[in-house]
Amino acid sequence: MKPAHAAILCGAIVALFLVELSSGPSGVSLFAALGELWRGDTGVASVILWELRLPRALLALTCGACLGMSGAALHGLLRNPLASPDILGVSQLAALAAVLALYYGLSARAWFVLPLCAVGGAAAAVALMFGLNRRRGDGATLILSGIAISALAGSLISLALNFAPNPYALQEIYYWLLGSVANRSLDELGFALPFMACGVALLWRQRRFLDALTLGDDTARTLGFDVTNSSRWVILGAACCVGAVVAVSGNIGFVGLVVPHVLRPLVRARPSQVLLWSMAGGGALVLCADALVQTLPGAQELQLGVLTSALGGPFFLYLLFTKRDWFR
Repeated sequence: MKPAHAAILCGAIVALFLVELSSGPSGVSLFAALGELWRGDTGVASVILWELRLPRALLALTCGACLGMSGAALHGLLRNPLASPDILGVSQLAALAAVLALYYGLSARAWFVLPLCAVGGAAAAVALMFGLNRRRGDGATLILSGIAISALAGSLISLALNFAPNPYALQEIYYWLLGSVANRSLDELGFALPFMACGVALLWRQRRFLDALTLGDDTARTLGFDVTNSSRWVILGAACCVGAVVAVSGNIGFVGLVVPHVLRPLVRARPSQVLLWSMAGGGALVLCADALVQTLPGAQELQLGVLTSALGGPFFLYLLFTKRDWFR
């Protein structure tokens, strides 16, 4: 990526992060809150900034970064530009595993149970897609398999909602599935962050393998890569990223599809560079979307996942009609 493009993207992240810290229904000024924190006061402004806005902004940044990077990694592993967590049903299967953990009360046993279940669901979906893609590498099989997995996971989630023990549990699971980083605390960020960091580290460690994989499996082997073992590490890394995001924020759709496509022309389609800058682009996109949902008029705040899906759906249709060769 050219230095000018990199500077613009980094500057956009900083600006959007500050906008996120300034957004909210309370109308509290960011400067007033920073002034109270600087003086050591525990006024309303400083509490709102520290307890509400800062965790929300950090979650939006980290969730977007993980979704962007995992989408780019799946593009490189499956060698299909449509292989995003949403299209392949990875997010949906992670959500199903998390819903089951919530439904049966497993998440109350230990802090790591919910993200671990979500990571397991995401890993199962990615492994299934990888196996199918190795047998039949055409785009139609990949997309249809993802639709089938999404449909199955969605039906099982609906079944769990239908048999929810009480209306409060039903409402909690329903709103969690829509995707949001609102009303989260630094503690929730803390229990998801180790899984996010592990996933990002695993994916970044395999960046050279993804570069070599663009030349084919045989060429990657001649360059010294163990294709099977390296692919497993990519699957685990993507699962950790997606599972941690789903566990803490629900299903935030289409970030992993949109961001790599927008940034790929700027880095000459090199997978390792797409990985790096998709992290930044994903963080910027989710920060922008979350700041937008806080400013839209309405009696109730729009859920973040609803907005990203509304933006990503038309983008997917655009790819469908302009890049038909990807589906062959």
